[in-house]
This record gives sequence, structure tokens and C-alpha cells, in this order.
Amino acid sequence: MALSSEKSSYLGTMPIPRLLLKQSLPAAIGFMVMSLNMVVDTFFVGQYIGGLAIGAISVTFPISFLFSSIGMSIGIGGGSIVSRALGSDQKDRAQLAFNNQIMLTLILAFLVISIGVFLKYPILDLFGAKDGIMPLADTYFSIVLIGIPFLALSMMANNNLRAEGKAKVSMIVLLIPSFVNVILDYVFIDLFEWGMSGAGWATTISHLGCAAFIIYFYVMGKGELKVIPTLFKLKKDIVGETFKIGSVNLVRQGTISLIAILLNNTLYFYGSQTGGIGGEVAISVYGLATRMAMFALFPLIGIAQGFMPIAGYNYGANHFKRVKSVINVALIAGLAVSIVITAILLFSSNYIPYLFTKDPALIEHGPTAIFWIFSSTPILVFLLIAPSYFQAIGKALPALLLTLTKQGIFLIPLVFILPMFFGLEGIWYSFPISDSISAIICYYFLRKSSNKLT
Repeated sequence: MALSSEKSSYLGTMPIPRLLLKQSLPAAIGFMVMSLNMVVDTFFVGQYIGGLAIGAISVTFPISFLFSSIGMSIGIGGGSIVSRALGSDQKDRAQLAFNNQIMLTLILAFLVISIGVFLKYPILDLFGAKDGIMPLADTYFSIVLIGIPFLALSMMANNNLRAEGKAKVSMIVLLIPSFVNVILDYVFIDLFEWGMSGAGWATTISHLGCAAFIIYFYVMGKGELKVIPTLFKLKKDIVGETFKIGSVNLVRQGTISLIAILLNNTLYFYGSQTGGIGGEVAISVYGLATRMAMFALFPLIGIAQGFMPIAGYNYGANHFKRVKSVINVALIAGLAVSIVITAILLFSSNYIPYLFTKDPALIEHGPTAIFWIFSSTPILVFLLIAPSYFQAIGKALPALLLTLTKQGIFLIPLVFILPMFFGLEGIWYSFPISDSISAIICYYFLRKSSNKLT
């Protein structure tokens, strides 16, 4: 596949359904392979190391993703500036925003790495690495931490590739680490029998390979955006707007990490009660379900990722009819796809655990978690498109508030309250209830804002 030199102007002219497909399909494929990579990770550690290894990955993933989300947040905030600047023909501002993002990502990535090194054990304990999970999580996290700066840089660049309309190249960025990780999982875990160390090194090397491709792409000048070291000097207005918009994603990921802390500790508590399934098993069951969630929802994530640069570019160009059109098309497409996903998952929930583990406890209790967590999948499109729309047009506060409806405002209280009445299953009930309430709120404010576009 040739590296694209296509200009971003087609975002303002191509018919919306075709354009959304052009932008979303590569993103969806990339996220599918990236999520499949997580599923394969779970398969290898579950089959070759044991059920608690799934719990260890479940505990460490939100930590490492929180650290690396610095790059994603900078990329989303800066990418919004880039897409709107390109839409309004402000090429110099787009270049400045891109290069400021590079410097910000490098500075902050190494800062969070230092935090991870010095506070490793308290952080792991806080996120639920209890008893037999702790040594496995320690081994894995210590190695994965090395690759965080490369992952952060890749996430930042990936959002800017989509902002300038390079959807296919963005897909390649996601495919590279996924393929590398799958191959190295087999080599390091199965052939070399390195256990959790093998899983950690496979992940870290895959992030390095992804960053190497991005550096090659931009150094060779294949993109509309260029690496210009003289523009690395941080500008107050660019940094401020980048953080204002990107903070939505950072707060979202921070909230997800807070929920991970709450969930893992709540799961451990109620799972450890007399007659429970065991605290470590409960955490591993949740880890199994969330791995499936990352994989199963890739089409919806692809639609949301493809939607943002289209909405941002056309908003910047004052093509408001096209903005309203892409909202409608994205919602219809997302609903159709998610209904199919839900049907497949709910009918196969009893069989999914067999793909990952031989542990009888996970096989017995996994289907219940999978069923309830995925039961509200058809309405998740509203939770994705509404905040994405406000981010795309540069309105950080409504994007932040809508993002927090599920992950903060409703899910956290429900996880506290429902287990008091329903035990461990109350945790699973919290997901569809919070999804349903949040979807109604997101749809209302999305429609209210889009109806004002004239």
C-alpha cells in the first residue's frame, strides 16, 4: 500500500456516506486488529500461564493505558486544531499545532514514566493487584512501562493522520504493533516459555515498531503535516487549546482508570465473601469480558474516529449541512452495526470463555458478566458520537460532561450501590443501566446542538 499524499480538501467535497466509509473503515480495521491483539494476548497468557495471568493483564492495562493516553489526549486536542485549521486554509497554524504536539508528548510521556518507576507497587496495589495476581502484574508492568513513550507518540501521531485525512496510513499505524505483538506472543510465550516476561516484551517491542514507522513516514515527508524542529517551541495559545480539548479524553481515561480501581477492589471484596467465586477469579472474569469489549466494539470506535475529522473540517469550513449529515449517517450506521454485534455476543456468551482459558471458574462465571456488560451495546453509538462531535468542533466542556455521564456520574455510584443488594451480579447490572441513562442524555444534547447549525 502506497503512503498517501492525498490532500485534506476532499473532506469538504466527497459525499458524506462514502466519505464516512472511507474514513471509518480503515480506523475500524486498525482497531479491530489492535483489539484482536489484546484478545490474542489474553489467549496466550490464559492458556500458557493461567487464569490469574488474565487478571494481571486486566489490572495493568488501565494503568499503562492511562499513562499512554497522554499522547492520545494531546493528539485529539491538537488534531482538532489541525482539522479545523486545514478546513479554514490556515496551513501554518496546522503545522505549528502538529509540531507543538510532538514536544508536549515527549515531555509528558517521560514524566509519567518516572512516576510509574518510583510508585510501581503502590499503583499496582491500588488498581487491584492482590495476592497471586501481584507478582504476575509486577513482571508484566515493569517491562511494558519501557514502551509507554513510543505508544504515546504513536497515539498522538495517529490522531493527526486522521485529522489530515490519512485514514489508510492511520490504519497501518494500528496494524503494525498488532501483527508484531501476535507473532512475538507466540515466540516468547509458547516457544521460549518466558511467561509474563514474554508477554511484556512482545507488547513493548510492538510499540517500538509502531513509533519507528511513524518517524519514517514524517521524516520522509509523506504527509501534509511536516516535522519542523523550529516549531517545537511551545506556543501558549496552541498548548492551551490542545489541553482544553484533549483534557476531555484525559479526564475520560482518568475516570476509566478510577472505575478500574473501584471495580477491581469491589470485585475482589464481593468475590471473596463466603460462598463467592473468589476475589482473584472475579477480577479475571471482568478482565475476560473487557478484552471481548475492546474487540467487539471496533466498528463503533471506527465510526467515531472516522466521524471526527469530517465534522471538524466541515465545521471549520462553515459547511454546516455536511456536519448535520455526517451526524445522521454516523448514528444510523452505528445503530445498525451494534445491533448485529449484540446479537452475536449474547447468543455466544456461554462459549466465549472456552476460547481463552481452561479454568473452570472462569468458564462457569464468565458468561454472566459478558451477557450483562454487552446487553446495552446497541445504544453505545450515542455515547461515542455525541462527545466526539463536541470535541471535533472545539467545544471541550460539553464533550467532557457528556463523556462523564456514563463513566463517572452514573456507573461509579451504581457499582457502589447495586452490589449491596445483588452481590457480585450487581456489578454486572451497573453497566447496562448506566449506558441506558447516559445514551438518552447524550442524544438529547447532540440533537439540541446540531439543530442550531444553519
